[in-house]
Amino acid sequence: MKEIIGHSSSFFIHLSFIVLLTFCTSPDKKNQMNEQTKETFYAMEDFNSVRKYDAHVHLRTAFDTLFIRQAAKDNFRLMNVSVYTSPDRTPEEQENFSLKIMDQYPGKVAYATTFSLEGFNQDDWESKTLAYLDKSISNGAIAVKVWKNIGMELKDEKGELVMIDDERFEGILKFLTEKNIPLLGHLGEPKNTWLPLDEMTVQGDRDYFRENPRYHMYNFPDLPSYEDQINARDRMLANNPDLRFIGAHLGSLEYDVNELGKRLDQYPNMAVDMAERISHLQYQAITNWQGVHDFLVKYQDRLIYGTDLRTGASDIQAKGLTQPEEIMQHSHEVWLRHWEFFTTDEEMEVPKVKGKFKGMKLPREVVDKIYRNNAEKWYPGLNQ
Repeated sequence: MKEIIGHSSSFFIHLSFIVLLTFCTSPDKKNQMNEQTKETFYAMEDFNSVRKYDAHVHLRTAFDTLFIRQAAKDNFRLMNVSVYTSPDRTPEEQENFSLKIMDQYPGKVAYATTFSLEGFNQDDWESKTLAYLDKSISNGAIAVKVWKNIGMELKDEKGELVMIDDERFEGILKFLTEKNIPLLGHLGEPKNTWLPLDEMTVQGDRDYFRENPRYHMYNFPDLPSYEDQINARDRMLANNPDLRFIGAHLGSLEYDVNELGKRLDQYPNMAVDMAERISHLQYQAITNWQGVHDFLVKYQDRLIYGTDLRTGASDIQAKGLTQPEEIMQHSHEVWLRHWEFFTTDEEMEVPKVKGKFKGMKLPREVVDKIYRNNAEKWYPGLNQ
């Protein structure tokens, strides 16, 4: 009995010592841990103090300068991306608008030009296009954008769809390579568009393809498949290994970080922006948080932040936003929600994804690359 009491007394004395030691040292250790956390990770309150780029927006009218005004408040610089969708909105008109707002908001906006596909089947199309691009780059364009109409709408003399690996683009690609001007390529579409609306994984795709049924490929089984689009892009990259290429919208491989990783491994001169596809990373994070986190860390030098913000975007239309303060608040909420996803490990719910997921809580150095350093690296003229 004495032995038991002796052991018990010894135990409680030892336990009391541990509690006392913990009580005495915990504040310092806690402060040290807090300081280490601050040095390693950002927090929500750091959002405004960190310089950032949204490297994929579409500003087309004076009303769109609302995004520039909000970006200044949120410490963003924007890259305005021109897109040739039809003869109704020419590359020249878009460039002139970009140059105008660059003068109005110095240091706040850069721009990517594009080129017309009018007269593509004519003999002088290439020479005219090269002359235009040369002039546009001289005017300050830091990149050239190609759109999904290459592969989905543009046709040759025989009425066949033309893909980006068509030899008639080779002169353009060689020109960009020699000039060290990046090609920003929205080639193909999200894999969701080959599915019925109710089977699409994120709300943004359901909204967009409901509003734009001509790009809902599920309804056009005779047109080139998703794989056809991706394979053509990949062949173009294989044929032009020195071309600096940024795959818009996660390179149209948004549905699977593993598939995207394979392309980044295969094509070292390829990076991707995240415009309008962060919801796909969030969707994957519901069931594969570690996989998404590991992808972001592994390819931290190849990922560029972007949103695809524009006043005609599906989410803005769906919410019926028309007033300036509403548009500005919307862009602020989008930027802030993405910051929360990348910098914290909070459980989140977002409008475009059904289900809960946890934030990525990426280290500061990874966040800095995604939001600033990679944009400056892959778009060499961005910080000039």
